[in-house]
Amino acid sequence: MKRISRITASLLIAAFSVIVGTAQIGDAARDKSVTGKKTGILLLAHGGKDDWNNEVINVAAAANRTMPVEVAFGMASKRSIQQAVDKLVSRGAQKIVAVPLFISSHSTVITSTEFLLGLRPVAPADLAIFAKMDHGGGGGHDSHQSMDTSFDPLTPVKSSVPIEMVSALGSHPYVADILMERAREISSEPKKEVVILVAHGPVSDEENARWLADMSVIAENMRRKSDFKRIEYLTVRDDAPEPVRSRVAEELRSMVSRATDEKRTVLIVPLLLSYGGIEEGIKRRLDGLTYTMSKRALLPDERLADWVILSAKRTVVSRN
Repeated sequence: MKRISRITASLLIAAFSVIVGTAQIGDAARDKSVTGKKTGILLLAHGGKDDWNNEVINVAAAANRTMPVEVAFGMASKRSIQQAVDKLVSRGAQKIVAVPLFISSHSTVITSTEFLLGLRPVAPADLAIFAKMDHGGGGGHDSHQSMDTSFDPLTPVKSSVPIEMVSALGSHPYVADILMERAREISSEPKKEVVILVAHGPVSDEENARWLADMSVIAENMRRKSDFKRIEYLTVRDDAPEPVRSRVAEELRSMVSRATDEKRTVLIVPLLLSYGGIEEGIKRRLDGLTYTMSKRALLPDERLADWVILSAKRTVVSRN
């Protein structure tokens, strides 16, 4: 009986090993088809000071461990995008997924980039403005295009492989999770605190309404996971003309003053990728008022590298 039991146990272990092994092979096959060793990620980022850029480079380096990634800094900079595309192709990419590491897709920077990638038939008017702002697109002395007088920044990039583009961060759940952590870092008594999410925002009213719609989703996701008295949100719209900027500044001050009058502590949590100047503008708008501001923006956070990969994989899967 003991011998039979040992044989039976051995057979069960062997069968289990086959099942596990088959599952692992299946997972590996799925990973290979999803990540696609020949799919490259074009990581789009606004660009700024060295500290700001380094945060993006760190995200790219982390994502690059899973899929090949090249960064294109700039506001719809054809030079930078072309260089990154060429690098991905040279690394063996047979298709490219452009992932905009931006807070929102609702801006002319995004639509201009879509045109440059051949994904939009007509160039937005603002592309000409962005082209004048571009002085090499981060290419530096290695950029042959920066010395090529025939280079046209207003036409789509050239690519021998297909390019697709996904949405920016928008209302992705990771955004709410990270902002919640930022709020908790400066919180002491949530039930007595009002959180105000503050984003940069676009110029036009139409695009701003879309930004606010995304922020509404983020705020609601945060409310479900917190005991904060209230979570509010707005955009400061730095690039909008007067009287828009002044009106929004007064709205922000009113939010803070109202919470203070209610004997609540105000926590300002900027919805920014990285600190680099906009947060200082928020402080100037709130001069003389009492509040506590988060010491960190969305970056650094390893979940953003995960988001980059997930965004690219989702596009690859949807096309397979």
